[in-house]
Amino acid sequence: MAAQIRLALSAQETVFLKKKWKILIFIGILLVLGVGVFASVKISQRGVVTVETGKVSRTDLTAIVTASGEVKPRNYINIGANSLAPITEIYVKEGDHVKKGQVLAKLKNIQPAADLTAQEASYNAALADSSAAEAAARSADDNIAVAEAQVDHDKQDLDQKKLDLQRSQSLYDSKLIAAQDFEAKRVTYELAQSTLLESEKKVQQAKSAKAQALAQLNSAQKKVAQAQAMVTRQNDVLREYDAIAPLDGVVTNLPVRVGETVVPGVQNTEGSVIMTIADMSIITAEVHVDESDIVSVKVGQPAEVTIDAIPNQTFKGKVIEIGDTALVRSTGVAASQSTTSSQEAKDFKVVIALDIDESLVRPGLSCTAKITTAVRPHALAIPIQALTIRQKGQLTEPKKGQAPPSDPAAIRASKEELQGVFIIKDGKAEFREVKTGISGATDIEVLSGLDDGQQLVTGSYQVIRTIRNNAKVKIDNKAPMAGGMPS
Repeated sequence: MAAQIRLALSAQETVFLKKKWKILIFIGILLVLGVGVFASVKISQRGVVTVETGKVSRTDLTAIVTASGEVKPRNYINIGANSLAPITEIYVKEGDHVKKGQVLAKLKNIQPAADLTAQEASYNAALADSSAAEAAARSADDNIAVAEAQVDHDKQDLDQKKLDLQRSQSLYDSKLIAAQDFEAKRVTYELAQSTLLESEKKVQQAKSAKAQALAQLNSAQKKVAQAQAMVTRQNDVLREYDAIAPLDGVVTNLPVRVGETVVPGVQNTEGSVIMTIADMSIITAEVHVDESDIVSVKVGQPAEVTIDAIPNQTFKGKVIEIGDTALVRSTGVAASQSTTSSQEAKDFKVVIALDIDESLVRPGLSCTAKITTAVRPHALAIPIQALTIRQKGQLTEPKKGQAPPSDPAAIRASKEELQGVFIIKDGKAEFREVKTGISGATDIEVLSGLDDGQQLVTGSYQVIRTIRNNAKVKIDNKAPMAGGMPS
């Protein structure tokens, strides 16, 4: 009985062992198949690049140039000192509105005022001399008229005496009158001749006197003109001691006080500027545009300006002036006058006229301008990050056994840089050269090289930099989680 039981147990163990080996063999086969499948997948994925993609699409594009600067009046003038003197009067204060020609301040002017008084006295004396000379000239005219009238009278009297003499001669020849009567007529005629000659001499004397009076008048008038010029000059000197408004505007800066001495000199040096007058009728934003953007900025382009001191408000404006001289960004000095390195970044001044009430702003407020340089409605566009640069030689794989080019022209051609994108075609990334237009905030206009709806590689940044032409790709457009893992 015990033997039979042992035989039965031995048979059961044999069956169990057979089943166990079958299971182990099956598991082993499954492991081999799994490893084979995994290896084949890895082999097939060798050289495959995971990419993010986007599409060529149509959208409205607006090109904007952003620049910062400050608010300034369109026209402002620093009123400087023209003479070394203390200030005796200031008639305005900061913020006051002034009119052109208004006296704003006075400097001590005792000496120039006294000089003006002396010159005015000399001018009045010269005027008196001129008036006397003019009266003498008029009197000479009257004397000439009287003398010429006397000459006319004497000529008529001489003619009469001549006729009387001729009649007496005839009567005397006819023995009708006595000799003494004839001689009396002849003497009277000769006396009339003498009288006429005397009258004619008086005319010449009167004319000579007139010429002398005219010479004196001319001299007196020249002295008057000279004295008047000296008065004008002294008046101008005296006005140098007054600060006068050259335009209608607002006093925006008044750095001096009564009693301080101001000096003539270079603008913006201490003591040389009395005050600043600004024409606030046109408010501008003077901004500095980077040299790479200035070529797209044109006069008349619209702009939106925000002022740091006035939050949550945007003011409209337009470009009215573009500077021609580059300014070194670190110093603000014209590049042609700068002694620093020519490699420093440079800006160009752009002036924007603002549509803003002058009461809202003050000169010098910081501002930021966004200038609209171009608008393209319904433009063919791609994401900016899809653009990349490749050399021609990087886009063609050399044939097996082919040596790299050694000809200089071929080398230069292989190094030519092309701008383009990688499109997805048949599971591969294919490089396409493109020509671009204006840039928006995130997209850029495509002028040629692509069609609407084409799929292209947009990321990642490292992939776009390193991906090779015709590389196999795997598309993964899952948005990354905050921790960097795909969602």
